[in-house]
Amino acid sequence: MNTENAQKQVDDWIKAHGVRYFNELTNMAQLTEEVGEVARIIARRYGEQSEKESDKNKDLGEELADVLFVVLCLANQTGINLQEAFDKKLEVKTKRDHDRHHNNQKLK
Repeated sequence: MNTENAQKQVDDWIKAHGVRYFNELTNMAQLTEEVGEVARIIARRYGEQSEKESDKNKDLGEELADVLFVVLCLANQTGINLQEAFDKKLEVKTKRDHDRHHNNQKLK
């Protein structure tokens, strides 16, 4: 997936199917809600909590896509090119963490 194309797809979708973007605070609340849904699935399916019958058909991929959609909305409405931001962040993390994780005894 190309992030720039994904941002354009979301923008096109908003223009075709939405009236406008929700404001940034509303989208932040939406993002929090969607991350909570991902956390619920992870905690119950992969963690120690038992999974409720009503949660067994929840699609983790769909919930992660909901998170991504809202992140793309926030990037669009705040003028952020996520591809550039991601590339920059990956470069920073690569320099900062190159040896750090290899030397972490907890990961051995």
